[in-house]
Amino acid sequence: MSSFKALCLALPLVFVFSQGAQASGGHNNACSKTSQLMRSACYAETRDDYLVEKAKCYNESEHYEKRECLADLRDEIHEVWGECHEQFDAREEVCDAIGQAPYDPSFEVEDFETSLGSLSVPNPYFPMATGNIWVYDGDEEIMVEVLDETKLIDDITCFVVRDVVSEDGLLVEDTDDWFAVNRNDGGIWYCGEEVKDFEYFEGDVPMLPELIAIDGSFKVERDGDRAGIIFPGYPQVGDVFRQEFSLGNAEDIGEIVSTNYHYGEDEALDEMVPQALAEQLCNYDCVIVAEYTPIEPGVFEYKFYARSIGFFLGINPEDEEVVYLTGCNFSSACDSLPVEED
Repeated sequence: MSSFKALCLALPLVFVFSQGAQASGGHNNACSKTSQLMRSACYAETRDDYLVEKAKCYNESEHYEKRECLADLRDEIHEVWGECHEQFDAREEVCDAIGQAPYDPSFEVEDFETSLGSLSVPNPYFPMATGNIWVYDGDEEIMVEVLDETKLIDDITCFVVRDVVSEDGLLVEDTDDWFAVNRNDGGIWYCGEEVKDFEYFEGDVPMLPELIAIDGSFKVERDGDRAGIIFPGYPQVGDVFRQEFSLGNAEDIGEIVSTNYHYGEDEALDEMVPQALAEQLCNYDCVIVAEYTPIEPGVFEYKFYARSIGFFLGINPEDEEVVYLTGCNFSSACDSLPVEED
C-alpha cells in the first residue's frame, strides 16, 4: 500500500479523534483542540490538493511528462504531510506560551479611540497620527503611511495604514492595515488587512503589475477571525500575544524580547544590527519583538522599536535579511539617519 493511500485512510481516524477530544474537554483545552483540528484540516487539504494535481498530471499528453509529473507529486506530498506535523507542534508551543483558554479577546467599542486627533494614551513606540510616513530600505523599498481614512469593523473605528513594497521601483505589494488604538493603555490592536501581491510579466504591453495573490488578508468577525495586538500598551519582557488570528491564513505571534535594548549590551541581539542606527535611536529604551507564525514553523523576525519613532529595524536571521528605517516625516531624529552601505 502506498504511503499516500495509507494517509488518506488514516484521515477519518484523526478527524474523529479531534472531534472526540473537543466534545469531552469543554474549554479546558481549547488551544490544543484547535491545534488538533487544524492538523486534520491540513491533512484534508493536502489530500484534496494531491488529487487535483494528480488529475492535471493525467492530462499531460506525453507519457514521460505524465510519469515525471506523478513522481514529482509523490515527493511533494511527503514534504507537505511533514509540514502538517510541524505546524501542529508549533501551535502546541504557542499553547504552552499563552495557555489553553479559547481565544476570544474583549474587543468592545468603549475601549477604543474614534479619532487620532486627541489620543487618551499615545503609544510612544507606535506613533499613530494622520500623515505620518516611514520609509525603509533593504532587499525591498517600503513606505508606510497613516492615511486620513477609517474603517468600521465590529462597530470599532479602525485607522487605515498603507504599506507599499517595491523592488527596483516596481510595485510588488500594496497592503492596507487596519489598526485600532486602545484608549486605556495605548495598545495597538490589529483589526485586519487587505493584502495585494503583484508580479510583472515580460511581453506585456504596457508592462503593468498583475494581481497574483491576496494571501494573508483577513478581517475581524469575518469567518471567525479575531482581533490581535500588534504592539501592547505596556510591553513587558516575556509577554507573548497573538497579533493575528485567522486560522490557516494569518496566525502571527509576538513575544517581547527586550524593553531596554542598547547596542553593545547583548551580543546575540546585536547580530546583524546596523550599529550606527541603533546607537542613534536606542538609549537603553528600545523594544524588541520576536514575531513568528506556526504556519511557517522555524521562521521568525526581530522587530526593533524606538521611542517616538516606532518600528525602525527588522531582522530575519535565517535569510539574513535586514530592513532599516531611512526616513520619516514627523521627527527630527529622522533628519540625519545613518546611511547603510550595500
